Amino acid sequence: MRAITQHYIDGAFVESHGREVMQSINPTSKKVIGSVLLGDEEDARRAIAAAKRAFPAYARTTKKERADILRRMHEVVAARIDDLTAAMVEEYGGVSHFSRLIVESGVESFLHAEKALQQMQLVRSWDKTTVTLEPVGVAGLITAWNANTLFICLKLASAIAGGCTVVVKPSELSPLQTQVLLECLHEARLPPGIYNVVTGRGDVVGAELVRNPDVAKISFTGSGAVGEQILRNGAATMKRVTLELGGKSPNILLDDADLDRAIPLALGIAFLNSGQACAAGTRLLVPKSRLDAIRRAIVDAIAAFVVGDPADPKVAVGPMVTETQYERVQSHIRKGIAEGAQVLVGGVGHPPGLELGNFVRPTVFVDVRNDMTIAQEEIFGPVLCVIPYETEEEAIRIANDSKYGLHAFVSGADVERARRVASQIRAGRVVINGMRDDPQAPWGGFKHSGVGREYGTFGIEAFLEPRAILE
Repeated sequence: MRAITQHYIDGAFVESHGREVMQSINPTSKKVIGSVLLGDEEDARRAIAAAKRAFPAYARTTKKERADILRRMHEVVAARIDDLTAAMVEEYGGVSHFSRLIVESGVESFLHAEKALQQMQLVRSWDKTTVTLEPVGVAGLITAWNANTLFICLKLASAIAGGCTVVVKPSELSPLQTQVLLECLHEARLPPGIYNVVTGRGDVVGAELVRNPDVAKISFTGSGAVGEQILRNGAATMKRVTLELGGKSPNILLDDADLDRAIPLALGIAFLNSGQACAAGTRLLVPKSRLDAIRRAIVDAIAAFVVGDPADPKVAVGPMVTETQYERVQSHIRKGIAEGAQVLVGGVGHPPGLELGNFVRPTVFVDVRNDMTIAQEEIFGPVLCVIPYETEEEAIRIANDSKYGLHAFVSGADVERARRVASQIRAGRVVINGMRDDPQAPWGGFKHSGVGREYGTFGIEAFLEPRAILE
């Protein structure tokens, strides 16, 4: 069992001023595997002060100097992909193949940011006017627990590329993963204060970042309720804010979709990261004329989504991160039944033989109306709602009938038609016939799914402010 007592401030591991101890619990076995001393406001203020001291010099660095730093960070983190993956599997319960993909995506964020930075025009001139894109200042990066390495690396890479110094507040549920990552980054031997990391509660460390006048920017990934608080409280000091707040993503199966391919893909999209993914396609919109065939296809395909020990490469769905999250998912399944939806597969309770961990039965509801709670609220577990539609226009209307607008999917044989449908969906990303990523494409949402964008040049621009000099 590992006890973590330090934060990373001003280029060194330093003992926590905060004294609250939190246990790290393996969600597969519910055994205690570690502990962490949570930071307090004083730890946050020390980290902010270090970032503030480092900012003037770092803000003046050139593209080449920032690119060199990004490559060094990539090199040291890439050397421990196996350790980072193992930590995610053990502490978070991420299934092994997905955990590795998440970690690798985080590692590559540094190189993707370097590529985007090289493409950016940071100085523009005309007549006697010169406009420069300047680093916004000290940035507070607040990350979620469902993809720890990816979120930290992505936000850190964009901020560093933009010339900002940072304070990271990772999820308190991810201290072991964060510690491995910090050990990696420390090996890069970067100038002190460029990045600082304090593990603590959102209402303590996160709140200090949001209210502190020396922090110019907040980039947050997490719940809508916390995002709203950040917007409100950050306004007092005119914080620049990027928020990625989740979704209830629609997946439209057009009437010409190949069910042998589309249904297994739809289940994979819904159960992505054991359902603990903001991009998960948890509303499957299907043509009413093919509903019976789709039900049969789901029943046939569900066997491939094995639930169990996330370290087992055959497992597709692991445990929920905490017992609280397990109970939240169970509550939604019960609510769906109470509201009249029919359980096609899965249901309430643990899968047989997995009663010791936070395991949920992958559940598919049919006879779902889009106004039901399970179709409107983000459940954050392996629960899929199948919603029938009569016409293409109705499918688009249902897809957009949500307070969220992060991600969406469209499947169909006629790609031009699928693209036409995709262009009418109010979401930050829409993927046609697959589950693909482009690290240079913007990531973020419409409506309650957030404010601003991450990834590529869009993500770096979020850490920059234009300044015009006129002669």
